[in-house]
Amino acid sequence: MSRYATTLGGVTHAFGDLKTLLARASPPRSGDELAGIAAGAEEERIAARFVLADVPLARFLAEPLIPAEDDDVTRMLLDTHDNAAFAPLSHLTVGGFREWLLDPYTDGTVLAAVAAGITPEMAAAVSKLMRAQDLILVARKCRVVTRFRDTVGLPGRLAVRIQPNHPTDDPLPIAAAILDGLAHGCGDAVIGINPATDSVDRVVTLLRLLDEWIAAWRIPTQSCVLAHVTTQLEALERGAPVDLVFQSIAGTEAANRSFGITLAMLAEAEEAARALGRGTVGDHVMYFETGQGSCLSAGAHHGVDQQTLEARAHGVARRFRPLLVNTVVGFIGPEYLADGRQITRAGLEDHFCGKLLGLPMGCDVCHTVHADAGPDDLDGLLFLLGTAGCSYVMGVPGGDDIMLNYVSTSYHDAAALRQALGLRPAPEFEAWATEVGILDGAGRLAPEPAHRLAARLPALPGLASTAVIPR
Repeated sequence: MSRYATTLGGVTHAFGDLKTLLARASPPRSGDELAGIAAGAEEERIAARFVLADVPLARFLAEPLIPAEDDDVTRMLLDTHDNAAFAPLSHLTVGGFREWLLDPYTDGTVLAAVAAGITPEMAAAVSKLMRAQDLILVARKCRVVTRFRDTVGLPGRLAVRIQPNHPTDDPLPIAAAILDGLAHGCGDAVIGINPATDSVDRVVTLLRLLDEWIAAWRIPTQSCVLAHVTTQLEALERGAPVDLVFQSIAGTEAANRSFGITLAMLAEAEEAARALGRGTVGDHVMYFETGQGSCLSAGAHHGVDQQTLEARAHGVARRFRPLLVNTVVGFIGPEYLADGRQITRAGLEDHFCGKLLGLPMGCDVCHTVHADAGPDDLDGLLFLLGTAGCSYVMGVPGGDDIMLNYVSTSYHDAAALRQALGLRPAPEFEAWATEVGILDGAGRLAPEPAHRLAARLPALPGLASTAVIPR
């Protein structure tokens, strides 16, 4: 008889191992169905959750889902586990952990003290027993503060990444998109460009342009060109002004290999970027993106459900003390998250698990054009994450990324969220935005901020035309 079994309504449900139990307990997910590991019926899902609630947290340390000898992510997670931080939780089951997390006396200070003792698998397991309101309540308690040229993650603050992508990396429309974002009070998380190619020359050019623009306007923020980590390292060796090093990461060694990366490579990048000392208020230099389904799409899931693997990717991120981590929740497509309902649930799970592990979590609230989702789905998830204390979100011109061809949140969406929930930008950025006339001193957008910005800022270096905003 399996140790993971129960009888409900006269029917016995048995689950062969821990990873099977986790997969069957997951909320409906098209990716898990594609992998053939999802619950076959709602009764089986409920039975799995009954069994999972009684599993001791310590079992996840004794029974790795993916053997350490087969996977360097498992080895890193076990090697870096903090037994002292885990001690206050070591007597709990997954169900008891849920009750402890929801206890109003378990506050942010308590959660920060145990974060290093929580493994990704523990976080994923407890999330499967939680409703949306539980995920929001607990994540809201977790405040993770990181710094480079401004401070991200403080209570009452919401940062925004400006994502000014362009299909040919043309500096003029990129500059226009940046000015548009700044005029809406966005850009305090990072000004981050996804380059159209992975050319080192192109990446160096974009990094220098961003550096000149940030310096010319004295903006307390950081830049990033989201090329492959090896390309960024080569740019760095050529003397390019690298603020943050970006990389997409996944929850297994094989999936990371499919991205062309290793943990050692990420460590080398972190050390090289930190050695530049370009931060003014902190030294968090890494920026990671994750997303449910990446291990499955790479054929590297080891029979583990996609949400647990996503939490393991967060465990990889934690190793490198990042400034920013975001789940690109609906980007990978409906084969993995079918519709607005699944995307919403996944976004809340990813944010919850990342915060519980001690990460500065943001979210690209998005979907591909062929997913069964629309503007109301994105609005719903955006405002739920704002309530849950999300550190930052995306700002894309018009919400339509013309280079990556997907739908995300716009500068206007971020401004609406801040206005509705009384959230403000990062404090250093807010002071600058008030000084140049974007904000009115009470945190509100000033009348005609774009014109105020154009009138008070010098011309941009490196552009053939500076008439980006009509004066």
